[in-house]
Amino acid sequence: MSYGPLDSRSDELSSPEDFTSIPEAVDLPEDVYERIVQQVRDLRDAINSQPQDFPPVDTHDPVEAPRAPASLEAAGISLGQLSDLVLKLLYLNGTLTGFEISRQVRLPFSVLSETMQSLKGDRSVEVSSGEMVGPLSYRYLLTEQGRVRAREAFETCRYVGPAPVSLEHYTRQCRLQSIKNVPLHEGELAAALHDLVLDPDLLRRLGPAVCSGQSIFLYGPPGNGKTVIAKGLGRWLNECGGAIHVPYAFSVDNQIVAVFDPSIHRPVNSSPLDEEAPSISSSHDFEPDLRWRQVRRPVVVAGGELNLEMLDLRFHPASGYYTAPLHVKANGGVFLLDDFGRQLVPAPQLLNRWILPLEDKTDALTLSTGKKFTVPFEQLTIFSTNLRPEELVDASFLRRIRHKLEIGYPSEKQYREIFRHTCEQRNIKYDDWIVSRLLTTQYGPETPPKASDPRDLLDVIEAICRFRGDRPHLSEKIVFEAFQECLGGPRLPH
Repeated sequence: MSYGPLDSRSDELSSPEDFTSIPEAVDLPEDVYERIVQQVRDLRDAINSQPQDFPPVDTHDPVEAPRAPASLEAAGISLGQLSDLVLKLLYLNGTLTGFEISRQVRLPFSVLSETMQSLKGDRSVEVSSGEMVGPLSYRYLLTEQGRVRAREAFETCRYVGPAPVSLEHYTRQCRLQSIKNVPLHEGELAAALHDLVLDPDLLRRLGPAVCSGQSIFLYGPPGNGKTVIAKGLGRWLNECGGAIHVPYAFSVDNQIVAVFDPSIHRPVNSSPLDEEAPSISSSHDFEPDLRWRQVRRPVVVAGGELNLEMLDLRFHPASGYYTAPLHVKANGGVFLLDDFGRQLVPAPQLLNRWILPLEDKTDALTLSTGKKFTVPFEQLTIFSTNLRPEELVDASFLRRIRHKLEIGYPSEKQYREIFRHTCEQRNIKYDDWIVSRLLTTQYGPETPPKASDPRDLLDVIEAICRFRGDRPHLSEKIVFEAFQECLGGPRLPH
């Protein structure tokens, strides 16, 4: 959860964050108020200490940003919901200009004007001052009646930040930025996985699987690169798949569902307001909707900790709004279920949860009120498992997973190439004779070499050499010693 400006009297809290929530009581006594302000200041310091600038995204065909709405109806938000949002903003900030309100809710003032007129009309808001340039410069503050309405709004929902988009707009945007619309050619895929030693036939099968934008089932013995391949695909889409647009939140039945997650969504620009602020009141032909954040395609990885609750809406009773589940946050990107079959929840239950979404590309979610609604299921879903498919799923589910790829043990040639490549990465001189000795004496039909063995062996070799004060190197003695320590080879005589 992230927080934004609470006090216009504090210069340190003058710029809006992504979205905010007030976790304390809505009457906000002075000591509680000051504590919240301090919490926000501490959290903002932590956020600002993290790197915010990212290199430009290498886009094929950038997805066009949603257009700024020209009216309240086009914005997909009700007058009442926007009024409550403005009242809460004014309650927390004391007084704001029309420009500042527009900036914080991320809507053009032309869309806000009806709301401000309505609030002035029912005497919830009054204008304390204003310049000759018009309503954008008017300074608004709450009346006593407005403060009462703001407290009532806080009791229902404490979300304060960018106005939510409509579910319809969110669904349409997800379809536009589906992975199946990202062009991928054999050369690009080979370049994306250049640091891996893969069979050419596997590359030829991986390409269509990614282009389908549907689901991939990677299976095979452990230690042969399933997770590395899946993350490599995610890294390529994240860096080269083009930017997409994610809303801070969307609205369903006047309920708010927060989508943007800074831990998952990497913004293309560090500060969208600084670069796009003119769109609040500019006359450009195209004005982007600032309620959406331009981000790299997300990569969400869930392992053994995954449970069914993580795949449903999470309602925060103290705050009165929802956060989207993991697979919704992954829309437009990759959702990797790593080590599938070893979750606390039985595999059949997890699979049943995905049968219809994999087939229909939509998922059904339920509000705490009991209302059901559908959201897009537009991500590349990758299942990675060490177990045989027949041990986990039935024929009905396998039919819905379009691409099933077995990742087996590397050939002797591939093993040598992996070992060579790993040595080069660590500036260790490669010795093919030692690797040949390793293959002929330590491996056999019952214990074939794994693709991860060179990395594991070199980790141990480097540790042994550091302990002895030597430069990391390959020798028959040290390699066999490392093998015995790491991979359970025969005990060598001292």
